Amino acid sequence: FQNEINEVPFFDVQLPYELALKIFRYLGKAELGRCAQVSRTWKILAEDEVLWYRLCQEEGYLLDMSISDHSCWKLALKNCRAREHMLKTNWKNRVGAVSQLRYEPGGVLCDVHSCDGVVMAGYTSGEVRLWDTRTWDYTAPVLAAVAGPGGAGAPPHVSFVRINSSLAVAAYEDGTVSVWSLLLGREPIHHFQHNQRIQALALAPGGTAVATASGFQVKVESPDDKGFWQTPGTFEIQKLVNFLNLVPDVTGSPVAVAAAEDIVYLLKAEDPGKVLHSVYGQPVTCLDVSAREAAFGIKTFGWLLNEPNQILLYNLETNQCVTKVGNSIGDFSCVNLHNSPPNMLVAGNKDRRVRVFDVRRGEAACSLYAHQLGVSAAQMDEWKIVSGGQEGLVCVWDQRMGTKLWEMHARHPVRHVWFNSHSLITANIPEEKNPRGSSITDDDPSVHRKYRGIIYSYEFSVDQLAVESVLPICRSSYDEVTGYNYNIGLAVPYDSI
Repeated sequence: FQNEINEVPFFDVQLPYELALKIFRYLGKAELGRCAQVSRTWKILAEDEVLWYRLCQEEGYLLDMSISDHSCWKLALKNCRAREHMLKTNWKNRVGAVSQLRYEPGGVLCDVHSCDGVVMAGYTSGEVRLWDTRTWDYTAPVLAAVAGPGGAGAPPHVSFVRINSSLAVAAYEDGTVSVWSLLLGREPIHHFQHNQRIQALALAPGGTAVATASGFQVKVESPDDKGFWQTPGTFEIQKLVNFLNLVPDVTGSPVAVAAAEDIVYLLKAEDPGKVLHSVYGQPVTCLDVSAREAAFGIKTFGWLLNEPNQILLYNLETNQCVTKVGNSIGDFSCVNLHNSPPNMLVAGNKDRRVRVFDVRRGEAACSLYAHQLGVSAAQMDEWKIVSGGQEGLVCVWDQRMGTKLWEMHARHPVRHVWFNSHSLITANIPEEKNPRGSSITDDDPSVHRKYRGIIYSYEFSVDQLAVESVLPICRSSYDEVTGYNYNIGLAVPYDSI
């Protein structure tokens, strides 16, 4: 019937179908619904797939699909909106599945990082473990480390781990760095060594560059077009680096931002010693970098009462300070810029508050009294904030209402928080890596579970909740054939004890 429509009646004017479709493109969902009730001709016009495909794309749904991928885009938009509403309701009411990601043979948890639902954890045993929370059984490999010379001695602790969509990187206590490809398997594809302990590790979010800081040296490694690893830049710095980030979405050689005590460096291959910010006696307390800007907290001391602790936002293209936000007595302990909505950033402070800043106005849009101790991790989106504290508390907040929705508590400080629309990853990492009294003998690898640290994975989508009918015992891959007598749980069954 649609193919037979040549002219559409618009009151007393007859218009061609294509021209009438252009007029209807300026209408929203409600207006199209009203127009569909006028006549059969208008109903066909108001339910045209081109109109609803455009509305679906404008609202941010199914952006990677073409118009031919769905037979009814009006229904597709309805389903997307219903799913979004369901996810928001589940987030607010804490409806969903909670899983603990444990790896008992690894000992005490040292560092955790995640990307798009894939969680990477390093342990005191020197082992590195992955979990893919996007699959129902969470199976993922234990990444093999490079064998030491002669294989003598206990393997070193893992200092830092970082992961993105293609690479996983781990830095060890003895200064070694291993790089794995998530596509090629368990064996490292690259390995290099520092003479001293590594203070910071950075991995570009969407790229393949790796940056490490050891002693007074910052080293950047990346593969060339043929896959051979090379060193685009080695930078000498006068002070020890506390924080290190790689700027995402950089074409050409990698660009790093390093904070060394009270100096912030912008490290480029063509301009190795560029100082972005330096004020004597005002050390940097946290750092985060987006594609165009860098945000970092600075600590002032008692003689500058008119300028309390602040967060400075610098433009990486002009190297100029864009704005200063926050006037706090406490030190800013964490800042999240690259995961925040445009023109917003969220920061945690040692005064136990989480603050959301609007960088256009240069003032706090929201301030939440969040934790009993300092805030150690925070992330936000358009409507919610997730924060983690030194006391082990994870809090989920409604940003617009300024109210706490729910909280979870574990024994150790929250060092890592990551979430997307339907899942949440949190990690409680112990301060003490060698707890006293945890083992009877030095060669006994068993550490009581309460000392180990823990990783939680929350899944808020109803589609994933069907797996809860499957007992956790069925999720085991049976990789481990022996276990410790008091660490046996249903999630890790053993054939022989």
